[in-house]
Amino acid sequence: MHDRMKAAFESCRLCPRACGVDRTRVGAGGRAGVCGEGDRMRVAWVGPHFGEEPPITGENGSGTVFFTGCPLRCVFCQNYQISHEGLGGVVSVEELVERIVRMVEEEHVHNVNFVTPDPFFPWVFQVVERLREKGYDLPVVLNLSGYQSVEMLRLAEGVADIFLPDYKYSDSRLAARYASCPDYPGVALDAIGEMVRQKGFLDVFETGESLAGRGVLVRHLILPGHVENSLDALSALFVELGPDLPVSLMSQYRPRTDRLPGSLTRPLAREEFDRVYAHVEELGFRHLFVQFPSEGGEEEAPFVPDFREARPFRGGPNG
Repeated sequence: MHDRMKAAFESCRLCPRACGVDRTRVGAGGRAGVCGEGDRMRVAWVGPHFGEEPPITGENGSGTVFFTGCPLRCVFCQNYQISHEGLGGVVSVEELVERIVRMVEEEHVHNVNFVTPDPFFPWVFQVVERLREKGYDLPVVLNLSGYQSVEMLRLAEGVADIFLPDYKYSDSRLAARYASCPDYPGVALDAIGEMVRQKGFLDVFETGESLAGRGVLVRHLILPGHVENSLDALSALFVELGPDLPVSLMSQYRPRTDRLPGSLTRPLAREEFDRVYAHVEELGFRHLFVQFPSEGGEEEAPFVPDFREARPFRGGPNG
């Protein structure tokens, strides 16, 4: 392992938790940090995904790489199998590059979309470098929780073309309860601001193209029983970044375990969605993607994956 790479994992500061854990010793008696990962890159799935927003999905899908582990680890995570249960296998940089190249050649995806890459940023930067050396210049998407270190984002400036961050919590008490990070609201706003500084807003609204090549799109998942969190989150985004910020409003929440607190044991109610949707329209966001609730109610959302399957996702792109 390159000395600089080794140092990044020996006292990990890759996420805002800055836990300082020696990840080179995880699996050999050493303590893991919140993300649960050691210094070896682990991946749960590589393949085309059709559930992203239309400028990301296109006709052939977004070329997603789902990494194991997560520094945020929300209790309700829709990717619970990989963020909490550790589903995934170890891959080297060259092995992952080969899998991505095969996906690009066979599936003709429109971009390479790294989902929750934070625990493995140093390796991901190498993967992108190798892809570019091989002549693959598809847009690189970093698909993030919003809970990112500004320092790491600055290191990613030459790597990423598109940022897809969440803005999950405006309520620090909710962030503490569900993700043990009461500093999430401020940290995430700072991180998203840095992303916008680097790339601007998603470019399709200026270029008129159907596929995005650069920019930022912010996502917000409405949580059942926490409408006020959503109202305040969307207001904060509007105040901080203005009406031209592209926003994706998501209703896809489904309980993934039977050990969830309070209202998280049920799907989102239609009246809850309607309140948030009315608010986001009243604010005046000009570039809005909306995932409307399905009529099925209790049925499993097609956008919630099962990574035990060869094709984890059943759904198509957002409406």
